[in-house]
Amino acid sequence: MDDPSNSFKKPILHSINFLMNRQRNIAKDHLIDLSNKVYGIFSSFLPLHPEFASGSRITDNFSNCFSFNLASKKKDKICFQELDEMVLHFSSSPLTALVVTDASIKNNIATSISHIHSANQPLIKTVHHTAFVTSTEAKLFTIRCGINQACIKENVSKIIVVTNSIHTIKKIFNIKLHPYQSHTIAILSRLHHFFNTKQENSIKFWECPSHLKWRFHHDVDKDLKSFNPTPSFPCKISWDYCKKIDSDDIINQWNMTFQASNRKGRHFLDLVDNNLNIIEPVYTKGGPWLQVFGHSNSLCAHAIRAITNHTLIGEYQLRFFPNKDFKYPCSNYPIESRRHILHECMRFNRYWNLRRDLLSHFTMFLISNPYAFTFTDN
Repeated sequence: MDDPSNSFKKPILHSINFLMNRQRNIAKDHLIDLSNKVYGIFSSFLPLHPEFASGSRITDNFSNCFSFNLASKKKDKICFQELDEMVLHFSSSPLTALVVTDASIKNNIATSISHIHSANQPLIKTVHHTAFVTSTEAKLFTIRCGINQACIKENVSKIIVVTNSIHTIKKIFNIKLHPYQSHTIAILSRLHHFFNTKQENSIKFWECPSHLKWRFHHDVDKDLKSFNPTPSFPCKISWDYCKKIDSDDIINQWNMTFQASNRKGRHFLDLVDNNLNIIEPVYTKGGPWLQVFGHSNSLCAHAIRAITNHTLIGEYQLRFFPNKDFKYPCSNYPIESRRHILHECMRFNRYWNLRRDLLSHFTMFLISNPYAFTFTDN
């Protein structure tokens, strides 16, 4: 049988360089040659691994052996107090291992650190560096290292993992396809063995926000800042990091296109955020505009009409019928314009704020004046 690795050394016959003009013309979308990039990506997808099979998943067999303590909905003082109480209880039990983890990325170099504490035993530190991975991958890896160290300790029946990223922890138990499966499988396999060893074995995940500067997590953070690794090349990149690079390139092009008035339209209304910075488009969480008014279809329609100036007002209609006389109900202004409606018109004065270009105030204006920028005559 041929060595599968040899296939990666051969030229890909269907790469862009081998396409004929007729084949290029058939393609209805952009052509991207991934051959150069694929060679440098290390695999991370293992969806058919037994850990994800129904009936053998850790969530099926050991759902009572792991739990989460979230800090997102608690006050900082309460969260800080609970963490201290947890440590006091931990220090009185020689059967508990405390794993505190964190990771950071500087100049595309990820540093992952874990501190493993256990009663009456010296502190164990793990430090790893790698290049071209995302922060989620780096945090998962350090959690993996910390759990491994805790599991191999003798007589440990309870593991407590403290992290500032609980959503990363939940990736471990996510059975859907995601680019972190190589790490999650390693963690799940280790926990499977740990839970099978003794019935009372368990693990608990605690969330500790970085801004709390809780002493144990703050020690890990100080260690992170003390390292200044230098990259070593060549180095493969992860699949998720590859997606991040492509996504960042697309967003940069998107922002450049958006800044050109001939692309977004000369009549586009530039709104500002609470820091008075012009809002730029992003794709996360629905983008900055939809986060504010995307919950209501009618409000969203009014906002889009106002932002694009595509609504039944004199200023818009004059673009198509320049010789027609459009009478404006407000006698104080000759032409019904967007600016007049937002800032001056007494017909729409149910909400007033000087900064109508502030997204929050702009939205409140539309809510208070439901007939503004509609195709319905009020």
